[in-house]
Amino acid sequence: MSFTLPHYHAPDFTLEQFHQSPDVSTLQALRDGVAPKGFHSTSMFPEYYKVGGQWLLAEESRMDCLVILDEEGRLQVVEGRRVSKGDQVVMGRTEHGEEGIYVHDSGFISPEDANGDKFVFRTGRSRETAFSRDYDRLYELLQYEREHGTIVFVLGPAVAFDNDSRRAMQLLIENGYVDGILAGNALATHDLEAGYFKTALGQNIYTQESMPNGHYNHLDILNMVRECGSIEAFIEQENIKDGIVYAMVKQKKTLVLGGSIRDDGPMPEVYANVYEAQDAMRAVVRKATTVISLATQLHSIATGNMTPSFRVVDGEVRPVFIYSVDISEFAVNKLKDRGSLTATGIVTNVQDFIVNVAKGLQVGKL
Repeated sequence: MSFTLPHYHAPDFTLEQFHQSPDVSTLQALRDGVAPKGFHSTSMFPEYYKVGGQWLLAEESRMDCLVILDEEGRLQVVEGRRVSKGDQVVMGRTEHGEEGIYVHDSGFISPEDANGDKFVFRTGRSRETAFSRDYDRLYELLQYEREHGTIVFVLGPAVAFDNDSRRAMQLLIENGYVDGILAGNALATHDLEAGYFKTALGQNIYTQESMPNGHYNHLDILNMVRECGSIEAFIEQENIKDGIVYAMVKQKKTLVLGGSIRDDGPMPEVYANVYEAQDAMRAVVRKATTVISLATQLHSIATGNMTPSFRVVDGEVRPVFIYSVDISEFAVNKLKDRGSLTATGIVTNVQDFIVNVAKGLQVGKL
């Protein structure tokens, strides 16, 4: 396998511009959950703060958070709702060292890439984009990450609507290519519907034929799971033997289901409180080194915004790889519009995508 992680090029803090930078300034929060006006908001890039004359990397940085300087001189990155009265909140809205804050957005860009052509065609991601190289790189990346990283998928229910894509996702889980899944109530509901009735929203997952009274199937599944008390109990009691949720339970992998205001049921494990769901998602994302989002715009944006472009592993800075896959160009590009600038977009049917990935990784018979 030829995959190697891109090398991180740290800022050269011996340069005069960094010597001239002042230490970062802070102001005390006067109320819980309220930052002083003029607070600094973080990005997904590596950010350095000058504290006591030394430039420190905020290792847990992510989008739209605040930075607290604690009593030991350490940098804590927190959501605004987690600011406590008395916290020393980092101030400043410049990014080049003027206020002791430096945002390093080119750490994984080699000097050769930085000096490339400035005017080129087709830099966006659209139906005209050639994705063959993207697939080959993804296969290499996933093989590397299975041994050295943490792979998280963000799934919309469309992955469970098709027999082959559902099987492909199960094989990826069983072969160690999935460490966590972030999804909603619908993914679990329709995947278990497929496991019990062989339908999704009442349609056969292979023939797409609508079954008599099939529109009740997902509601019956929700009711049955709730009667059992948990997804795991339902799988055991009803002898479910295949599928995405089945594989996650059997492999003891983390499945986070964030609720929606439109949910039916929902499943017992679904987080009804949005901030509890956010915390559960962050706990998974905090370990992620590769994130692949499939056909779920809101979950993709939410996950992308809480995922940094880097991770510190064993003292070394490495990139976090983010993929957004959808049949809609709008959905793919929306993640970048929201600030997740390092995401790779692939415009395709997600069912075809996951089948191609399973075949490319040779994980088993589909």
